[in-house]
Amino acid sequence: MKVTINAAMTADGKIATKIRDSKISSDQDLKRVHKLRSSVDAIIVGISTVLADDPRLTVRLTKNKGKDPVRIIVDSTGRIPLNSRILQTASKIKTIVAVTKRASNSIIQKIKKSGAMVIIVGTYSVDLKKLFSILEKKGYKKILVEGGGELNWSLLHLGIVNEVIITVAPMIVGGRNATTLVEGGGYDKISEGIKMELRNILRQNNNELVLHYKLLQKNIIH
Repeated sequence: MKVTINAAMTADGKIATKIRDSKISSDQDLKRVHKLRSSVDAIIVGISTVLADDPRLTVRLTKNKGKDPVRIIVDSTGRIPLNSRILQTASKIKTIVAVTKRASNSIIQKIKKSGAMVIIVGTYSVDLKKLFSILEKKGYKKILVEGGGELNWSLLHLGIVNEVIITVAPMIVGGRNATTLVEGGGYDKISEGIKMELRNILRQNNNELVLHYKLLQKNIIH
């Protein structure tokens, strides 16, 4: 299984402002993202991303559209709105909502009624290691992570990620409460940080830089 985190951030590392505005990518970069989406089997995001952006997570801005990837939502208690664009299209595009035992049966049934599949994995929080093991068994070989800082941290910390692609926009927004690329608990020492190798740099027309890193650690799913 190959797991890729793709994100756009400002030069000061923010992926959303203090009021959760996350419209960072240019039109050129969005086309790159949709081309990347078209090459994977599934896209995974956290519930916070769904609540903040109400994304479709489909392939649109590319000529060779092909089939939309499976959409996977990490949603411990089943908070995904029934009128979200994801559930509204779940009968047409395969969608999986990963919840825990904290999600009520009535909520699970409502999500299923939309056409989405529900996987119960974990007691308090979604067991990501187990979830990715299930996804691998289902034959999903390439997974794109378009999550927020918390999901990015969880997957990186677990050693599930193989590569990270970051678009750095030439702007600074600041804000101590703005969301950074990776949140979570973090490491105490710099020496404990996750090591990466820079594989490629792409400079786009509007001075955006797309940095492609490979992680120098073993993927635990294998």
